[in-house]
Amino acid sequence: MQTTYDKKLRLAERHLKSACPKLREWIAESGKCSLTPEWSREPVESLVRAVAHQQLHGKAAESILGRLVARYPMQTFPTPQQLSRMRTPTLRACGFSAAKTEAIRGIAKGQVAGCVPSRADANGMTDAQLIAKLTELRGIGTWTVEMLLIFTMGRLDIMPMDDFGVRAGLTHLYSLETVPKKADFALWTNQWAPYRSIGAWYLWRLADARK
Repeated sequence: MQTTYDKKLRLAERHLKSACPKLREWIAESGKCSLTPEWSREPVESLVRAVAHQQLHGKAAESILGRLVARYPMQTFPTPQQLSRMRTPTLRACGFSAAKTEAIRGIAKGQVAGCVPSRADANGMTDAQLIAKLTELRGIGTWTVEMLLIFTMGRLDIMPMDDFGVRAGLTHLYSLETVPKKADFALWTNQWAPYRSIGAWYLWRLADARK
């Protein structure tokens, strides 16, 4: 699967270079896109991980997730049933905020109740369908589902306009005086379709490089 995806990445790079001279320069400087989605990960786990990363530095979020996973040393990640049974103080002790604790419990219970699609079912759903279905869960917004779509499902045409890194990268790319608003994204990035996920990946790299 990754081999086929890598071929799509090369197509995406060529398209983005053609669509945007500024992006062409940055791609030439930063090199090939190395995005590798978690092809075997179930959506429920991806949602929990994305919630952990909300408004946190990546290292801090991974530390919190590490404490959660450490409670189940014989598994790579707790099951939805285990998460749904975890008490609030236990999740809070891992480092999750009260809001994130409620979101995680909601995700887990949603999976148990059949409200969160399996990987197989999600593969047959469109981006819009997944966003509409999963944002019905408490504490799950569009950004969280977009992270699932890009980094787990491998969807190629997602532009997470609420992401701070993406907005910062776009500001650097076009030397903008102010951080672009959501309404401005169509002007700057619609021509990147159908590979806006890869464009976003390059914006993240650019934001990291200009810190």
